[in-house]
Amino acid sequence: MPLNNKFSALHAAVWSGGVFLFVPRGVKISQPLEGYFYLNNYHGGQFEHTIIVAEEGSELIYIEGCSAPRFTKAALHVGCVEAVVGKKARVKLVTLQNWSRNVFNLGMKRAVVKQSGFMEWVGASLGSQVTMSYPTSVLLGKGARAEHLSLSLADKGQEIESGGSAVLQAANTSANIVSKSVCCHGGASSYRGFSNICKGAKEAKLNINCDSLLLDNFSQAKSYPALAVGEADSLALHEAKTGKISEEEMIYLMSRGLTQEDAMSLIINGFIEPVVGQMPVEYAVEINKIMELYVKH
Repeated sequence: MPLNNKFSALHAAVWSGGVFLFVPRGVKISQPLEGYFYLNNYHGGQFEHTIIVAEEGSELIYIEGCSAPRFTKAALHVGCVEAVVGKKARVKLVTLQNWSRNVFNLGMKRAVVKQSGFMEWVGASLGSQVTMSYPTSVLLGKGARAEHLSLSLADKGQEIESGGSAVLQAANTSANIVSKSVCCHGGASSYRGFSNICKGAKEAKLNINCDSLLLDNFSQAKSYPALAVGEADSLALHEAKTGKISEEEMIYLMSRGLTQEDAMSLIINGFIEPVVGQMPVEYAVEINKIMELYVKH
């Protein structure tokens, strides 16, 4: 990825260590594999590299966790994930990042999907001072598919940019990008992504949906979508919604005996369920607990 931007070039120059996963042809791993990265370099940087190769007809679920202690000075994380999804292979990558507030998190992720392959990105960006992460799926083979599900939480002093990109190069390819963001206490979140339906990708389908939930009058939610459609025989959709918790919903839930905090937590959990519901149960429970902590404080 050194040609993408200056941070990917930095990563290519200094990376050391990471994870390499190779799934042979026809092998289906039912038990999720897990990796965990802990940024323990005080006032330093971490540049791990994850490479996934899934051959024809194989299946894999990989769960990646990232966290850092509370530093008094800033730290930098520039991680990279590259995946090759073979013909009729399925790869699901779940990423849960819960950084301390002094971390600058710049993630680069890309997958190349061959004929009838399926790549699924599921990510949650919590913590950090700044996060920029937009996984990209390049759909090379006919009938290749990609699903991008991302969740971000922006609290006071945080700027979280998430989203996803898809490049549809073959016929009958499809990509679905869903981004959910929650902003509170003056935090700022943004959806950013560039997607392209190339000429010749007949009957390709692209759907982008980015929703933001504001919990106060000081938070910000922005959307920077970019679409390039070079094939007339294709379908591209984009929808963005930003809103606050309605008083009617709160009154209804509180009339049923819930406290104000419990009612708000229930609404938030329902809002993020499309993303959290695709995570393992133990991770989903932790994310819901973290959300509740932010609501109560």
